[in-house]
Amino acid sequence: MKKIEAIVRLHKLDDVKQALLNLGLQGMTVTEVRGFGRQRGHTETYRGTEYRVDFVPKVKIEIAVASELSPKAVTAIVSAAKTGQVGDGKIFVTDLAEVIRVRTGETGSAAL
Repeated sequence: MKKIEAIVRLHKLDDVKQALLNLGLQGMTVTEVRGFGRQRGHTETYRGTEYRVDFVPKVKIEIAVASELSPKAVTAIVSAAKTGQVGDGKIFVTDLAEVIRVRTGETGSAAL
């Protein structure tokens, strides 16, 4: 089993969600986050005053998938989130040692 964490632009959330649903993946956790990478923030002007925005708003999508579905899920996220601009995001894939469904006590891939 794999845990996929994708940090993408806010306006790409619906596209990524639809791409994952089209793969038949159910369930995801979405968190609004802020940060920066190579993008290093940007400057904005408000009422004539320029100020620096160091942390850029993004969304973090977390999903747990069977190991064999991981490459397809990553490909779907990349194709849905990519704009070709700096700041498109990052994807992290990690191994899951164990998954437990709280309601039923199911474990492993049955809990996904």
